[in-house]
Amino acid sequence: MRQRVVRVALTAALVAVVLLATPLALVIRSSLYTAQRDSLERAALAGAVRVSPDFATGDPVELPSPPRGGRLGLYDPRARLRAGSGPATGDGPVRRALGGELVRRGAGGQVVVTVPVSHAERVIGVVRASSPADAVRRRVLVAWAVLLGVALVAVFVAVLVARRQARVLAAPLEGLSRHCEAVAEGNLSQRADGSSIPEIDQVARTHNEMLDSLSELLRHERDFTANASHQLRTPLAGLQLALEAGLGQDDAAGLRPVVSEALATTQRLHRTVEELLRLSRSHGWAPSSAAYVPAQRLIEETVERWHGLFAREGRRLVSSADDVLADVRVPGGPVSEVLGILLDNARVHGRGTVRIRTRDLGGALAFDVTDEGSIEGDPARVFDRGHSGGGSGTGIGLALARDLTISFGGRLSVTHTDPTTFMLLLPVDQEGQEDQDDRDGQGGQENPAR
Repeated sequence: MRQRVVRVALTAALVAVVLLATPLALVIRSSLYTAQRDSLERAALAGAVRVSPDFATGDPVELPSPPRGGRLGLYDPRARLRAGSGPATGDGPVRRALGGELVRRGAGGQVVVTVPVSHAERVIGVVRASSPADAVRRRVLVAWAVLLGVALVAVFVAVLVARRQARVLAAPLEGLSRHCEAVAEGNLSQRADGSSIPEIDQVARTHNEMLDSLSELLRHERDFTANASHQLRTPLAGLQLALEAGLGQDDAAGLRPVVSEALATTQRLHRTVEELLRLSRSHGWAPSSAAYVPAQRLIEETVERWHGLFAREGRRLVSSADDVLADVRVPGGPVSEVLGILLDNARVHGRGTVRIRTRDLGGALAFDVTDEGSIEGDPARVFDRGHSGGGSGTGIGLALARDLTISFGGRLSVTHTDPTTFMLLLPVDQEGQEDQDDRDGQGGQENPAR
């Protein structure tokens, strides 16, 4: 690119020099020849003034000094040289001047000016001034050499400026090219630097915005893969245990509870996958009316689902509600996932009895999940993805719980480190509750008619 910019600038400079220097060279040549003729004309006129009408009878004539390097002579009507210097017999310009015409022309390698001398309305002589044309030509060549030197300097300066501008233009583009190569090799953390050129800065900004979007998309995809692996691990293990237990049953009556449990687990897996897909594809939660469930029923289903896992480990899971309204509804899918993550975290990393306490805060609903363990270190770091607190975990669950909570406008925090207590805070929209109740009531009236 740098060479192309220099070539373009050099071509433009050469075209400009040719278009300007050629007419200027012609003007200089014409001006120098005109100036020489004007000088000869002034000398000839000065000599004509000094010619007396009696010079033909022998009266001597004193002509002024000729121009530098030239000659000045007086000719009679017969074209003979009578005074000064010049050809002994008048040439063409002298004969034309005898006809009463002032002549300015070149002849025989000379620049010649002839001025007629008149008396009593007739020409009595001619004053001829001349100088070598070579002298004028030399001045023309000198002037042209100076003009050529100026043109070469102008072209040289144009090349220097073009090289500098080429560096200015090419440097950010070369940097952007290196940046793109780094991105192509997989380094998505690279960002293009700005420059002093608005157009290139706009390209860099657009490129960086594209990388931000691409990085965010890839992060969502990676998070979805990790979240799905983390969230499906426990339900799949439970499903496997249930199916293995069913293989040991010989009668159909014993298989029915196992199949029912497997079906319920499959439905929970389906809801989990839907929640993870929603989280990975959207920036917020826009639930349908059917997505809200009563808070009390949600807690009862959660305790029922997790009670067996804690019981097999010799631990208790209890729940309590402090004046929670029966008609308070919450987003069922995401809240169930968050509570499941908190309970699984308490089962794996906590100790003793696990308690779920539901509190109505007036405009908000709080779920406290407490176990008899403790948190060491900075409690805020437990929500960082990849941070497992030095244990055997993957550091995914609590980060996922935080993202799910934020997606539906809630807040998840650690309220106590000993004993470990997590609080899930949900805003409650009273108008939305009333609208949901109205829809449920209408649905209940329409069902019998079907």
